[in-house]
Amino acid sequence: MEHDVCTMEEPSSSLAYRLERPVFSEDYISSRLLHKKERTPQTARQRVAQHLRCSSEKAKSVLVGLLPILSWLPSYPVRKYLFGDVVSGLSTGVMQLPQGLAYAMLAAVPPVNGLYSSFYPVVLYTLFGTSRHISVGTFAVISLMIGGVVVREVPDSMFPLNGTNGTGGVDVDARDVRRVQVAVVLTTLVGLIQLVLGILRFGFVAIYLSEPLVRGFTTAASVHVFASQLKYLFGIKTGRFSGPLSVGVVAVFTNITSTNITTLIVGLVCIVFLYAVKVFNERFKKKLPIPIPGEIIVVIISTGVSYGVSLFEKYNVDIVGKIPTGLLPPSCPDFSVLPHLVTDAVAIAVVSFSMGISLAKIFALKYGYSVDGNQELIALGLCNFLSSFFHTFAITSSMSRSLVQESTGGKTQVAGFLASLLVLLVIVAIGFLFQPLPQTVLAAVIMVNLLGMFKQVKDIPALWKTSKIELVVWLASFMASVLLGLDYGLLVAIGFSILTVIYRTQRPKSVVLGHVSDTGLYCDIEEYEEATECSGIKIFQLNSSIYFANSDLYVSALKEKTGVDPTRLLAERKLQQKRRRRQREGKPSKEQSHAEKRAAVIRLVRTLMSEGMQKNGKLAESQDEEEELCVQPLCSVHSIILDLTPVNFMDSVGAKAVKAVCKSTTSSSFSRCVSIQDHLKDTVFELLWPSGYCSV
Repeated sequence: MEHDVCTMEEPSSSLAYRLERPVFSEDYISSRLLHKKERTPQTARQRVAQHLRCSSEKAKSVLVGLLPILSWLPSYPVRKYLFGDVVSGLSTGVMQLPQGLAYAMLAAVPPVNGLYSSFYPVVLYTLFGTSRHISVGTFAVISLMIGGVVVREVPDSMFPLNGTNGTGGVDVDARDVRRVQVAVVLTTLVGLIQLVLGILRFGFVAIYLSEPLVRGFTTAASVHVFASQLKYLFGIKTGRFSGPLSVGVVAVFTNITSTNITTLIVGLVCIVFLYAVKVFNERFKKKLPIPIPGEIIVVIISTGVSYGVSLFEKYNVDIVGKIPTGLLPPSCPDFSVLPHLVTDAVAIAVVSFSMGISLAKIFALKYGYSVDGNQELIALGLCNFLSSFFHTFAITSSMSRSLVQESTGGKTQVAGFLASLLVLLVIVAIGFLFQPLPQTVLAAVIMVNLLGMFKQVKDIPALWKTSKIELVVWLASFMASVLLGLDYGLLVAIGFSILTVIYRTQRPKSVVLGHVSDTGLYCDIEEYEEATECSGIKIFQLNSSIYFANSDLYVSALKEKTGVDPTRLLAERKLQQKRRRRQREGKPSKEQSHAEKRAAVIRLVRTLMSEGMQKNGKLAESQDEEEELCVQPLCSVHSIILDLTPVNFMDSVGAKAVKAVCKSTTSSSFSRCVSIQDHLKDTVFELLWPSGYCSV
């Protein structure tokens, strides 16, 4: 395509570009300018053989893709990165310990299983993960979702003490064993789902959970987590509930009179201290070499105070209890409850991956490297699946720990590996020291760590300014998850999000564009004062693709915005022709002189356009064709331009709808107006068609 570009300098010293190029038709481009490359089609056998062909380079690429650690560990700059990774690993590890113990309570399993979940998956992610900065392990939202399933499948009523009907107490040991089995099976299934999705290259599924949906859901989950810890903060003996938020809250406040004052005081003191440390770390983060580890300080001090004062024996303060020393041997999960967990496993798998990949992309964008969504699915799947044989529950990345790992100088997953070694030290050597730890302290750790997620409420005013539809998605996700529970709430949120997508295609914005004088811009005439319509021309734009679901809406919007309805105009045209026939058959009086004038005009047209009109067909030779030329104008629009710039695709139904519009205008003789308009002089055109007919 030939074109000349020249630069002009306006009086205002602004630069402008003038582009001149010929107008090509589609036939001309396809036949003379562009020619498709000839390609030899491959058979299915050839494609399979090419895909399975092995070479040293391909084998190396596959191995590095499966084990991303091989891409950076051999060239690891020890002097440059090691010190930062060591400091980051220790800082993250001391934060991982109390969170592992605390989030095990959310998952309704013994605290030691939280420590297992803070060790095995972290080691595996170091080998298979593509993100260098995220910290995987226990996370409040996922732990709460697991706990809801575990409590539903293994309620306290299944394990009455001494064979009673449950009024005499609960066999805690037997109940916990069964709950661990259910949590392990659920984790195995979550890992399998993520692993299969990753192998099938389904990493894109996370895009269907939009950011407003996820943030609304996690904010609602934070409310559930906070409410679930009230019983531990007040020291109230109530059962654990899953589902709507109101059930658990009502149960707590119904028994508020049985609050253990000592438990409440210990919990409130820990909350105040942890909040003060968090605010101090945030305010002076640029001056502090590493954040003050408030959680581990609280755990160590409260454990010592509990042991010295005998809080459990003298004041009935609930404590963590027995923490086995050492690692348990691997065992095969009990798959007898598997059929009841499929739906829950899918929800946990998708939410876990969505949170992990979103956090990984944030750090990758900040530090200029890429993460592979499919490999992240495989990595999380392997972390959950393989770790489940060692009595863990499902994990994902934690925002609070990831920020600590990154801000304290962590450069690679060596920091995460060192953090897991610190957790391992506690498991095999000193875990028993945390047995006197009050449960209210862990509740305080959980509550304070929810502050960052509660700040997501600030999304509401931001979304109000930018996108009200996304605001509605956020609110719907939040309200549904709070009122219906996390499982049903997530399903409702996803369904509502899909409905908003359908709504956007069913109710797209349609505008008529006008020209902004002295520019090449065309803008919405209803929104901008400077945009004015060209006389007799309508430029129509619909901000959506045209397909089967909205093709009728496209035609309706076109008729409404342009004020042109070809069907109505055709009917009026036929009515005019019918009236003229009746007048011709009646008495010739004034109509006869008007007919003579009309015949004179036709002769003038023949004289002026005898040569030019031959290119477009013969002039009117019959009386009916003359009437088609001289019929009264039906509207002020002679041209409609369809701006298809926002249209990404158009299916066959949409194409037929647009074609039908063009055909209906042609049947109303609008195309004849265009052909004559190109050749008639202005004076003759205004005589015959003062405003012109509508045409496309």
